[in-house]
Amino acid sequence: MEDAIRVILVDDHNMVRMGLKAYFATLPDIEVVGEAATGEEAVRLVTELVPDVVLVDLIMPGMDGVEVTRRVKNISPRTQVIVVTSYHEDEHIFPAMRAGALSYVLKDIDPDDLAEAIRRANAGEAVINPRVATRLVKELQGRREEAVNAFSELTDREMEVLRQIAAGKSNHEIAAVLVISEKTVKSHITNILNKLQLSDRTQAAVFAWQAGIVRRDQT
Repeated sequence: MEDAIRVILVDDHNMVRMGLKAYFATLPDIEVVGEAATGEEAVRLVTELVPDVVLVDLIMPGMDGVEVTRRVKNISPRTQVIVVTSYHEDEHIFPAMRAGALSYVLKDIDPDDLAEAIRRANAGEAVINPRVATRLVKELQGRREEAVNAFSELTDREMEVLRQIAAGKSNHEIAAVLVISEKTVKSHITNILNKLQLSDRTQAAVFAWQAGIVRRDQT
């Protein structure tokens, strides 16, 4: 599968890894190139294989998923990390996201949805479980006034891109709507994140909603 998305599975439960591997084997565009039962093994595999996406469990003996995520991003910034866990409490969510995880999903996720999360991660797009997204919103609510002030630094075009991000549009869709190239969209997003001092488009979307920049009737 030359063009398949190359994935490493990291979970200390053998049955979980076996189940995921068996499912992904049925998909032509996703290839499991390695699996690890420990954080240390995961780091070694990422160093050796440089995968496109790593699925990481949070709670493991020895090196936990947060530290694995941090090390993966240090070793291979282009590799995207999806946290797959049973935990949706603040003390688990925020350290994982700060460590560099792109997506955060729970283990009750439908297999097809997990496969789609992998595809979106490979395209640089985040998938956040709704319960987790609610936690992120609450975390950001205290900074609402700061967010409103920060938005004033955005150009008109950046505001247009931000509204599209908040509406859940991909870079390709934003480019089509605004009649600009995807490369230009990526440049605008980089500027938006820098100006708002945010780490990813999910946080930017949450800020936009909370600051009232985007209303539901505008999406």
